[in-house]
Amino acid sequence: MDRAPQDTGAAFPPDVASLVLWMRVTGGDGQTLNHVWFHGDTEVGNVPLTIGGSPWRTWSRKTIPADATGAWHVEIRDAAGTVLKRIDFTVGQ
Repeated sequence: MDRAPQDTGAAFPPDVASLVLWMRVTGGDGQTLNHVWFHGDTEVGNVPLTIGGSPWRTWSRKTIPADATGAWHVEIRDAAGTVLKRIDFTVGQ
């Protein structure tokens, strides 16, 4: 609502259907950051996001198959591949 997340969590039901990773960036104008989605240790998505100002809000969305339960995480990486932040969560457990 109003371009801000309304709910957060670390555990989601198996029928969640999709999840959104929202981030607010300061001082990154012109950079590209990637949301790299993992199910277990398998990379299942990589979304480049160009930062258009400071502060800047942006997000990526991932469809979660009903049978993709277990441990998930998303890494926020800079253009060099350095992990800036890791967000861990579970689906269906």
